Amino acid sequence: MSIKATRTGIVLRPDPTRVLFRPFELGSTTRTLKIIARVGSMTDEEAEQKLDEVIREFGGRHYKLERFLLQRFEQIKTQLLTDEPLTEDRKLLLGAYFTMEYSLESAALFNPSMIWHPDQTNVPPGYKRFILSLRATGEGHVSSISFRMGYIDDTGKIVLRKPSRYVTSPDMVPNHVFNRAIFERKLYELRLENSIQEKMMAGLGDAFSLSELEAQIKRVSAQFRYNAEYETIASGLLALAKSNYEVHFDDDQSLDERCIFPNSPNETNGIEDARFVQFTDDDGQITYYATYTAYNGRVTFPQLLETKDFTHFSVSTLNGAEVSNKGMALFPRKVNGKYAMISRQDGENIYLMYSDDLYFWQTKDILLKPTYNWEYVQLGNCGSPIETEAGWLVLSHGVGPMRKYAIGAFLLDLNDPCKVIGRTVEPILSPDENEREGYVPNVVYSCGALINNDELIIPYAMADHASSFATVNVKELLAELTGQTKSENVPNEVTA
Repeated sequence: MSIKATRTGIVLRPDPTRVLFRPFELGSTTRTLKIIARVGSMTDEEAEQKLDEVIREFGGRHYKLERFLLQRFEQIKTQLLTDEPLTEDRKLLLGAYFTMEYSLESAALFNPSMIWHPDQTNVPPGYKRFILSLRATGEGHVSSISFRMGYIDDTGKIVLRKPSRYVTSPDMVPNHVFNRAIFERKLYELRLENSIQEKMMAGLGDAFSLSELEAQIKRVSAQFRYNAEYETIASGLLALAKSNYEVHFDDDQSLDERCIFPNSPNETNGIEDARFVQFTDDDGQITYYATYTAYNGRVTFPQLLETKDFTHFSVSTLNGAEVSNKGMALFPRKVNGKYAMISRQDGENIYLMYSDDLYFWQTKDILLKPTYNWEYVQLGNCGSPIETEAGWLVLSHGVGPMRKYAIGAFLLDLNDPCKVIGRTVEPILSPDENEREGYVPNVVYSCGALINNDELIIPYAMADHASSFATVNVKELLAELTGQTKSENVPNEVTA
């Protein structure tokens, strides 16, 4: 018998009307100066009329637009030729000329990950709220993290809440503090430790901010102006600092109004495929982590997002000899006293990783190799392992002929996850005729599922364009996985 998922018929499509404001970067100081001069040539009456027009046309489309326009003015005011004070209207208008709207999901809304909402107050009996994170892709194929909310009722029906029209990226937390010991360990992993780096770090304390690091690098610059390595080391230190940052949203913003947009040098071309998991520490504290792929247009970087409340987020680089490729997914708790991760470093096989430190991963052991014809090209995970009484349930994706992606599952021993109890011989979900057309044809893909009562709820992407949900009876799936034997050609363990 081969278990198949049941489709719900829900389709979540990209909505081009959901726009946020972004800096409009011209990339030319000369053009910036010309625009400032042209705005400066306007009379007060002309400037007031133009600003009124901007606020009327765009104010209803955004959350706190005027605050952002003033922030943009502060970012470009260094280009002003005099210190003559400007009225607030002039500042707002200049900010508007260097601001643009960005439709964050105009191209696609896909690769969803699903977790239970941390706030279950005032929920009717038998209902549960959830959060759905999605990869939103817009102009320039830049990806960000978008959110939706919904609930599952007492009959198991999935209901998505209509999102707010507003959507806003977070504010950077000023003077984010770095732990020197961790920072230097990351420098070592990046091979950026030498005498120049030691001089740059010498004036910093056990904790320091980005501005302090920038000031210290500037102070020692004269000593190394003729050293060919100076620029490489300096840019490496700053890139590392800017890739470990914090952001926060206003408390009064609804979760579906929040968008995590690329911020660091590693993320210039997108934040991809966040795999969220509710992690319970040994002391019972809960943190929500998401492993994701940062992309700068050339190289992918596995990174980690963490939050307690979905208002304040910390972003960290993942480091270590075995941090590479895509598709790392964290277990929802420590296993035998260590952090554990499912990964795919070689683009083909699934590995198991352990670490004493959440941010450093040095070893891996092969767990699964492509075994069935629908997964001969490559394997990968579809989100974090889910703990059941029978074992760790992991959704996987396999790639077969014509680069067709399908979703399967495997089961790992609870106490020793390197032991594979069973795996599906056939996919539980493959693209049908209604799902195979899109940006990338013939793909179904998920970044994280949930179990609700006796149902496994799988949010999944269709052809890298839109998203939907499917369900599987958990007892039937686990029965198939635990009922498989070696005689059915299902390996209990895979060795390199």
